[in-house]
Amino acid sequence: MRIDTLSPAEGARTSRKRLGRGIGSGLGKTSGKGHKGQWARSGGGVRPGFEGGQMPLARRVPKRGFHNKWRREFVIVNLSNLADLPAGTVVDYDFVLDNGLAKEVKHNLGLKVLGGGELKVALTVKAAKFSESAKSAIEAAGGTAVVE
Repeated sequence: MRIDTLSPAEGARTSRKRLGRGIGSGLGKTSGKGHKGQWARSGGGVRPGFEGGQMPLARRVPKRGFHNKWRREFVIVNLSNLADLPAGTVVDYDFVLDNGLAKEVKHNLGLKVLGGGELKVALTVKAAKFSESAKSAIEAAGGTAVVE
């Protein structure tokens, strides 16, 4: 591959419409706007969502719930996900994501360990938060729960 042979993918670049350049272009005279009317005028048309005076869908449908735009989430992992690890493993945020033990979430605040499942091996778990049941289960198995 040479730099002088590089070109955009087929169909990636399209030439702009040249309006009002004669009947042969197919876009002459009215420039593709038809004859008269709101759509033929400069600045014509209706705003997005306008349905000709009919009550718009966005107002017809009932509104429910609340979306908190400042919400911050934790990457969640259960003890059942950690049960198969060898004893003495240090489990932290990076370890969990690298080994695919949990799904990463946007705007996360770190790792939170929940007590779902049983743990029989001693692990060192470093997380931002622990549930009470998770902390007691980790310590009962001989491991340590470190809050970072």
